[in-house]
Amino acid sequence: MVIDEDVLRHRWSEGQPCHGLWSLLPGVVTAEVLAGTGPDFVVVDLQHGAVTEAELPGIAAAVRAAGSVPLVRTRSPLFADVGRPLDLGAGGVIVPNVRDADHAREVVAATRYAPAGGRSIGRLSGGADQPLVVAMVETRTALDDLDAILAVEGLDGIYVGPGDLSLSLGLSGAERADDLRTVLSSIVARAVSAGVPVGVHAYDGDAAARHAAEGATIVTVAVDSVSLREVMTHHLDVARGRKETRDA
Repeated sequence: MVIDEDVLRHRWSEGQPCHGLWSLLPGVVTAEVLAGTGPDFVVVDLQHGAVTEAELPGIAAAVRAAGSVPLVRTRSPLFADVGRPLDLGAGGVIVPNVRDADHAREVVAATRYAPAGGRSIGRLSGGADQPLVVAMVETRTALDDLDAILAVEGLDGIYVGPGDLSLSLGLSGAERADDLRTVLSSIVARAVSAGVPVGVHAYDGDAAARHAAEGATIVTVAVDSVSLREVMTHHLDVARGRKETRDA
């Protein structure tokens, strides 16, 4: 089934988990391979990934051709960085470093044409008139203002960045993992209670399934660079006799 922005928005809001992949690696071929596995959405990471803006039209087209929604984590929450991917084919944005509810309203306005917002007309390739907009919760200030963020009109969801949030809260390190999990579960519960779609960044299917079981509907299943490293390491270990094969 081909999924577009409206379908994804509806499923999120109805509490149906939608499963996506996160991409740090550049190139249209990467996007084709990822989208070809059947995710509901593919997130292209401009903040920490190797993809350039010039690649976005081709990447977005490849993801759409496979029946998935191309989303982009923007480089920053700045007005130009939010709008640029939308002009280059993205069906929505996941915006990092959102400070509080007022900041979230600015982010939403950057994705909407006047009179609803300040987005400039000039879309070059694909995209959507009403793109999905998701604010990342990854700072203490955002967590402190979470209830107000959840009430921001036009926001399609929130997405928790556990790594940066753990640093902001002083909960980094294995010895604080349980405390961090408690915080993450609380955020998910508060979003679900408010009727706002929520996701928590995950690197594997087990973690993704745990978040979904708690109520997350924006479900990141895997990150391409991490999965590639794990798979290649496994096969090298098997070939070198460091690990038994499954058939052994």
